[in-house]
Amino acid sequence: MKIGYARVSTDEQCLDLQLEALRAAGCARVFEDVGITGAATERPGLADAMAALQDGDVLVVWKLDRLGRSLAHLVGLLEELGEAGIGFASLTECIDTTTPGGRLVFHIMAALAEFERSLIAERTRAGMRAAKDRGVRIGRPPKLTNEQLDGARALLDQGDVSKRAIAALLGVDESTLRRRLKTGCSSA
Repeated sequence: MKIGYARVSTDEQCLDLQLEALRAAGCARVFEDVGITGAATERPGLADAMAALQDGDVLVVWKLDRLGRSLAHLVGLLEELGEAGIGFASLTECIDTTTPGGRLVFHIMAALAEFERSLIAERTRAGMRAAKDRGVRIGRPPKLTNEQLDGARALLDQGDVSKRAIAALLGVDESTLRRRLKTGCSSA
């Protein structure tokens, strides 16, 4: 059985074009999401469509961007469908994973998504290395400044105030104060 899924991002948009194409493609049932962007993680219509699909069924969309938030998300959804024995078809892009050619296109998409993830990770690591080489501190800013640490040390040297009280005064956990006092640097 072919099950269709249609989505528009705003309430002002119309599903008519998608619904007509899905019915013309032979979809017995069509699930809809209206006013929900592709980036939304909660899409009730898609969840209902996924729940209705059974082994041997085909999920049909008018266009790939109606289904996935990103190429990686789309590939993940298609892998999930494939593992469950469910086919996928996109009418606009002429992709049909129930055919050898459609599976080839899907595998090429998956390889491109993997390549894209690798490039992003590589660029991120290179950017962080370059920033460190320039002396830029990577990560969260320290909770305590060097001046606050000096003040905490002075109070501790007087012996009248506990680490817990100093930590409370500075608005940090006692473990944060202890760690910063031990390392003595502004990176903890």
